[in-house]
Amino acid sequence: MAELLTAPRNGVPVLIDNDEALRAAITELAQGSGPIAVDAERASGYRYSQRAYLIQIYRRGGGLHLIDPIAANNQQTWALMDSTFKECEWIIHASTQDLPCLRELGVQPKNLFDTELGGRIAGCERVGLGALSEELLGIALAKEHSAVDWSIRPLKDDWLVYAALDVDVLIDLRDAMEELLGSRGYLDYAREDFAAILVASPSPAKRDPWRKTSGMHKIRDRMTLAIVRDLYAARDIFARTVDIAPGRIFNDDALVEIATKRPLTIDLFGKIITRRSRVKDQPLAEWFDIYRRTQQLPKEELPELRLPSVGLPPQKLWKDRNPPGYARLTHARAAVIERAHELGMPAENLISPDAVRQAMWHNPKADDGVSYIEEKLRTAGARSWQIANVAPFLVKALHESEPLPPPPQASDEESTPEAGAMELNAE
Repeated sequence: MAELLTAPRNGVPVLIDNDEALRAAITELAQGSGPIAVDAERASGYRYSQRAYLIQIYRRGGGLHLIDPIAANNQQTWALMDSTFKECEWIIHASTQDLPCLRELGVQPKNLFDTELGGRIAGCERVGLGALSEELLGIALAKEHSAVDWSIRPLKDDWLVYAALDVDVLIDLRDAMEELLGSRGYLDYAREDFAAILVASPSPAKRDPWRKTSGMHKIRDRMTLAIVRDLYAARDIFARTVDIAPGRIFNDDALVEIATKRPLTIDLFGKIITRRSRVKDQPLAEWFDIYRRTQQLPKEELPELRLPSVGLPPQKLWKDRNPPGYARLTHARAAVIERAHELGMPAENLISPDAVRQAMWHNPKADDGVSYIEEKLRTAGARSWQIANVAPFLVKALHESEPLPPPPQASDEESTPEAGAMELNAE
C-alpha cells in the first residue's frame, strides 16, 4: 500500500512574486547540489497562450520554490537562473509540454532527464507522475487540482500544495528511474532520446487547422466549409488578442451550427454563439459581417472539400496503390511489434510508425538494403539505438513480396498497447 503524500515533506514554501525573492531563491538553489527538478503549470483550456503561470523548482540542499512568473517576470533575473544552472541536469516530467514555456522565460536546459519518457522506454505500464511515484517510490500523490485555471490570481493555497508535490518527489523518482533503466540496459537509449528532445525543431504549423473542427463530418459543400474556415480564423484572432482559449469564446458546435443552419439575422447568429460561450462582450457584429461576406464569395475562392494528399497515402490505401510496398509494410510492422514486445516497450517508442512507412514505400536496389534503411530512419529522426534495434528486421522486410494476413480482430482485453499504437499512428 503506497504512502499518501498530501503535502511537501518540508512544507509549502511562500509563493515568490517579486524579483528580489526570485534572486534569493536562485542563491539558495545554487547552494544545493545535484540535478534540479522543475515543473510548470499552464492554463491550457482556459488561455490561448501556453505561457507558464507557476514554476516549481526543487534541488537537494537548495530548497523547494514556487514562483509566480507573471509577477516575478524580470528577464535579467530569469537569465541569471539560466546561466547559474546551465551545467545542471534538469529533471522534467513530460518535458515536451514544459520546455516551450520555460524557454519563453529564457531558461534553456542543456542537460535533461525526462521521467515520463524514461518510464515509456523502461516499459512501465503507466507513466503519469502519480503512477510512477507509486510504482517506483511507494508514494501516492494527492492530485485533485490537475485541471484548474492557473491564470487565476491569487493562486489558492491548496493548489500550491498540489503543485509543490509535483517536484517534491521528482529527484527521488529520477534516481529510481535511472536504476530501472540501467537494470534493463536501456539507460543509454533514454539519454539519447533526452538529448534529442533538446535539439528537436519546433513542430511545423498545421496545414489548415480549421479542418480539424469537431463536427466536420456534417459538412457536405464548399460554401459551408468556407464559413467554418472564416469564422474559425476570426475566433482565433480574437482569442489570441484576449488570451482566452478559442473553445471558450464559442465552441466548435456553435461554429458548425452556424455554418450548416445559416442564420439570417445577427440576433439568431448571436444566440447560437452566446449559448455556447463563456465570454461576454464578443464582436458579434464584426463576425456577422465576416459570415455574410463569406457567403458572397465566388466559387473559385471556396476551399476544396478534400485537401490534395501530401506525402505518403494512408496505410489503408497501400494495398491498391502500392501492393509491393504494402507487402513490405505488413512484415515490417509485425517485426517492429514483436521486437518491441521483446524489449518490453511501446512500439512507437522503439520506432515511429511514420519512419517505418517511409522506409517501406520504395523498393531500393537489392544490394542497397542496409544503407537505404539506415538513411531512411535517420532522415525520419530515429536515434542510433532505434536504428540498431529495428534496421535488421526492416532490411529483411524489403525482400518480402507477399503481405501478411491482417491480424484477427481482438477484444480490448486481448489487444496489446504496442499493436494498437502502431495501428493508430500508421493511419
